[in-house]
Amino acid sequence: MSMLDPLAEAPAKAATGPQLAEKANGDLKSLPDQVEGLTIELFHWLRTDSLGLLAGVAVGLVLYGLFWGVRHIARRRLRHVETGSFTWVLLKVAARTRSFFMAMAAAQIVSNLFATPERWTALISFLFTVAAAVQGAFWVREFLLSMVERKAASRADDANLASAMGVVTVIINVVVWAFAGIILLDNLGVNVTALVAGLGIGGIAIGLAAQGIFSDLFAALSILLDQPFRRGDTIQVGGPQGVVGTVEHIGMKTTRLRAVSGEAVVMSNANLLNQQINNFADFSHRRVVLLIEVIYQTDPKLLEQIPAELERMVNAIPDCRFDRAHLIQFATSALDYELVFMVERPDLKSMFDARQAVMIAMVRRFAELGIAFAFPSQTSYLAGPDGHIFDPHPPMGGSAKQPIRARKAAATD
Repeated sequence: MSMLDPLAEAPAKAATGPQLAEKANGDLKSLPDQVEGLTIELFHWLRTDSLGLLAGVAVGLVLYGLFWGVRHIARRRLRHVETGSFTWVLLKVAARTRSFFMAMAAAQIVSNLFATPERWTALISFLFTVAAAVQGAFWVREFLLSMVERKAASRADDANLASAMGVVTVIINVVVWAFAGIILLDNLGVNVTALVAGLGIGGIAIGLAAQGIFSDLFAALSILLDQPFRRGDTIQVGGPQGVVGTVEHIGMKTTRLRAVSGEAVVMSNANLLNQQINNFADFSHRRVVLLIEVIYQTDPKLLEQIPAELERMVNAIPDCRFDRAHLIQFATSALDYELVFMVERPDLKSMFDARQAVMIAMVRRFAELGIAFAFPSQTSYLAGPDGHIFDPHPPMGGSAKQPIRARKAAATD
């Protein structure tokens, strides 16, 4: 009997990948027998179909060369593509393809194209499953990290961003490799129900115990990546009546502000993001609104002239752009005009300088035109028993008890 005769007694159905895994885990002593069976099948394939074996090896090498060439091109182009673009992300993912996965992918294709022995087909399927699970984890991890780097490409020199990237990398690694391990075990025939349930219960317990820590951590990542403000920005937290200060430090749990009054204000990141934030450093321009009050005795022609005079004065100031000026109401003791103009420089000092220049120019021009600014005033009138109103400030030689209508008639006579 030939040494290859035992192959004639081989089972009709080859062992699958999960079955090979169970045998290897259950009894390590079976490993030499499996190696011997693979060796026998290889010699039998070489003896009976050497041309098919050589053709399969050649096709496998060509496929591996093609895969390697695509990865090499991706790595070369990666050095010349703008960092942060979506093409850059795809090239980084392709560049992370592992050689073991490319080899097993080529072997899997060859095993499907050629009459590969059953034991070798099962082994290749098993190794390809492992390689695909690991390679998938590498691709997903690289894609997520590249998307984070793409978001923060303009802030590569930020120390806070480096800390955030370290935390993000750890979180992504833990999550991706945990899922990859579960998927791999499930494909190999291992019952992962209990493992998934245990991880779920453990995750819930940890999440409830460290809820505050995790909320502040993810809030810090949101601040560092979404950039509602940066270190050095002056912000107002909590609306018009909130805290105004300059951001000094953005940590993983708290953010420190230096208030305008001088003291340090420490706020948790989660509490900070739950409030309204006004960022005074993110101005493109500043809007100035001035209320101007003139007396009722102003000549109507001058009243019509005031908006045009205000526009001319605003446009004469550098970095100022006139928006509108209108008479808006008849107030108690004045006629109210509203002037609105824009200051094209974002800093606060420039806005105050421009507003001051406009106000001084207004005082000068109104003095030239004879337009008087109003001030709060009130006039009181007295009425006699018959209901006639008496002027409390009678003219010279008159009587305060003389009714206003009678005095006007006497003055006419």
